[in-house]
Amino acid sequence: MINSTVDDNGRAQIPDQQQHHCHCCQFHSQNQHKPVPVPVPKCLPKRIILVRHGESEGNKDDAMYTVTPDYRIPLTPKGIDQAKDAGSRIFDIVSDNGSEDNWKVYFYVSPYVRARSTLREIGRAFSRRRVLGVREECRIREQDFGNFQVADRMKVIKETRERFGRFFYRFPEGESAADVYDRVSSFLESLWRDIDMNRLHHDPNDDLNLVIISHGLASRVFLMKWFKWTVEQFEYLSNLGNCGFRVIQLGLGGEYSLAVHHTEEEMLEWGLSPEMISDQKWRAHASRCSWKDKCSWYLDAFFDHLANSDEDDYDEVKSDFSD
Repeated sequence: MINSTVDDNGRAQIPDQQQHHCHCCQFHSQNQHKPVPVPVPKCLPKRIILVRHGESEGNKDDAMYTVTPDYRIPLTPKGIDQAKDAGSRIFDIVSDNGSEDNWKVYFYVSPYVRARSTLREIGRAFSRRRVLGVREECRIREQDFGNFQVADRMKVIKETRERFGRFFYRFPEGESAADVYDRVSSFLESLWRDIDMNRLHHDPNDDLNLVIISHGLASRVFLMKWFKWTVEQFEYLSNLGNCGFRVIQLGLGGEYSLAVHHTEEEMLEWGLSPEMISDQKWRAHASRCSWKDKCSWYLDAFFDHLANSDEDDYDEVKSDFSD
């Protein structure tokens, strides 16, 4: 295994003198004295796949929430079929439709019954030798809406949330999306420690695929944290469908991106803006050391105008004062 560390987004940080020659890490330097970014060391996961649970009885009938605790609500028969189908599709992705042999999966799952049942059905697509392990992770559970949910009261509450803002509105006796963001961020930090310390017991000769079976909001805030999206950008994101999934995959340069696996049309449908999609396309081919040179659109989201140089800025300030 390469002696490496990872940054907050799982990108490789490897000393220049170490050159790794596996199929996903080949690189060449025309100047041995210049730093060379190493794209994809084998110790990092090739993919992180975020999966929403299958259709639940609560998705089918809101009245379930008034008599059954949210965490106990089961899948419907349709949801079970959706999970089986998702398992087959995920298997095709990680195995490249059966053409690749050196790969493994590791599962993280929400403790809610509908998520665990989804995992059980997805798992039918994999043999035991393919599964490194599974871990129940409470921090990726559903947003807490506040114990039993009375239908008429919840209707008024959700209307208030739309006026207040979906990210910051906190449900009475429950959580806001911002609260979920905080615990998902904590989970993400633990995830990278697991990888960096090889707690998953991953053989570096195999592609590692992390499959996280969770809920719609938890998956969206995971993406928000991962790609450093703003609250405003989050507000436009659409929810995943039941057993829908998003594939975050390593590009050739060592950046993770949605655009490696997904199309522009899909990302538009999910609510990503043209600027966000452009960033995903760039990440699919970018090297980790060049990000700061390519994020002018991100700066523009915070500043009305930035001068191109200090001289331009000085001249503009003098002009403002002279007026």
